Amino acid sequence: MTEEAAYANPILSGFYPDPSICRVGGDFYLVNSTFAYFPGIPVHRSRDLVHWELIGHALDRPSQLNLDGAGHSRGLFAPTIRHHEGTFYLTCTNVDAGGNFIVTAKDPAGPWSDPVWLEDAPGIDPSLFFDEDGRCWYCGTRPAPEGERYPGNWEIWLRELDLATLRLTGEARGIWRGALRDCVWPEGPHLYKKDGRYYLLIAEGGTGADHAVSVARSDALSGPWEGKPSNPILTHRHLGSGAPIVNVGHGDLVEDGTGDWWMTLLASRRFGGDFTVLGRETFLVPVVWEDGWPVPSPGSGRVETSYPAPRLPPDSLPAESACEHFEDPSLDPRWIFLRTPRSEFYSLSERPGFLRLKLLPATLRENAAASFVGRRLRHGEWQARTSVEFVPAADNETAGLVLLQSNDFQYRLELARSPSLSPSRTAGRSQARTPSRTVISTADRTVIRLVVAEGGADRVIAERPFPGDRAVLAVESRSGELCFRFGATPGNLELLASGVDGSVVSTERAGGFVGTVIGIFASGDIFASGDIFASGDIFASGDGFASDNRADFDWFEYGPL
Repeated sequence: MTEEAAYANPILSGFYPDPSICRVGGDFYLVNSTFAYFPGIPVHRSRDLVHWELIGHALDRPSQLNLDGAGHSRGLFAPTIRHHEGTFYLTCTNVDAGGNFIVTAKDPAGPWSDPVWLEDAPGIDPSLFFDEDGRCWYCGTRPAPEGERYPGNWEIWLRELDLATLRLTGEARGIWRGALRDCVWPEGPHLYKKDGRYYLLIAEGGTGADHAVSVARSDALSGPWEGKPSNPILTHRHLGSGAPIVNVGHGDLVEDGTGDWWMTLLASRRFGGDFTVLGRETFLVPVVWEDGWPVPSPGSGRVETSYPAPRLPPDSLPAESACEHFEDPSLDPRWIFLRTPRSEFYSLSERPGFLRLKLLPATLRENAAASFVGRRLRHGEWQARTSVEFVPAADNETAGLVLLQSNDFQYRLELARSPSLSPSRTAGRSQARTPSRTVISTADRTVIRLVVAEGGADRVIAERPFPGDRAVLAVESRSGELCFRFGATPGNLELLASGVDGSVVSTERAGGFVGTVIGIFASGDIFASGDIFASGDIFASGDGFASDNRADFDWFEYGPL
């Protein structure tokens, strides 16, 4: 790129938090946290630090990644990618299923090894540092060994890693507890060496508005470590809730081969009010060195929406198709699942040109692997549409389009069976509270309904009869409000609901660490609390059973407005 050119932030839009970066020759590689989504840890490659190509996932086999029962914001925390003598090393934490681990690969596109689990490695956010003497050091964050005086009273710690056995060896020592007095959540540590000095870059302040990047340095890994007097070196905590970019933190440094330095970091953008729906995204800021300290975003000290481009040869990528017709033998790698798939719940070959989702008992309200495929929302104003063929064969069966933040915060635009309101049938189900396999009767009808979960039981916002077996489902977001439509063809859509509150699927409402995903699903679970009678009624799901039904999706379209 020429010096006159500019790039726009974020460099990876949508739910791409906790970025870690390394350079090998003229190529840069970037990884991010994925929490309860599968496959785990996307690997992107770039030659100019601006255009990023998804080349694979580090954890794409069920044998590598156990996410069974994981909450949306559990699973995989804060990976780090490094390269040493022809091998790529990736460290990460599976917080509920094994702890800290290392996987390795010769090619970052894969395959990656099965995890090597690290013994006696408490805490989270592992990182590796390869020193000039050939030794390798493991760096992570853990609770204060003497006991936490307050929540988040953790410390950065260091221990040598034997590269031959991938086992920790020698003494573990705490080296820093963050820049501020009574610092909370010092985490995401990365070590570097420049001009004979060691540098430790960390995040602190938690993952919300007080998030920040701080730095310390030392003449020896064993310390003492000196924090930069002007820490934190990058944060937006002082800008207030109205700032367009918030939650700034979790940085990693890279030298680009020309002598210029850069920092990847996470931050969130606000759209339509004081809410962040896209989650934490990956940003890039320039770094200069002054008086032996890194200075991110010199001149402003804030994350800007654009900067002069790196002095690297320009790269380009083919434009992403807005519409997927499911004609390839495999899914585009941008599609993700929720938790580790333990069965073959989808097919691209049973009906060529369609993505077939097989109904599973699990619903999107449970900590289970549902029949679901999704993609990250990446824009503030956007639209999504899909065409689905589906005939619900029982009261419990649904399929459609979902806007998913978590199990408890979501919108579903779905085809379902609205059962007969026969008093005897309703009473019987209420008393028995057991799964129903009621055969379709003339009193039953197919409906399209909009369902919201916002921290409690599902609630039907709107419902309309739909006599056909093929529907186009559509949703768009403008200025923080959602509009849902449906119809038999794309050119003949009918309004179902407008002015719907988009903040329901924001981090501020839902909590947690993930961004919102748009996707498609099919479920054969039973509504244990009885029938749904009318718009505004509340129901819950559970006690599911298997179904041999399926939903066939002809195409899926997503893009900005």
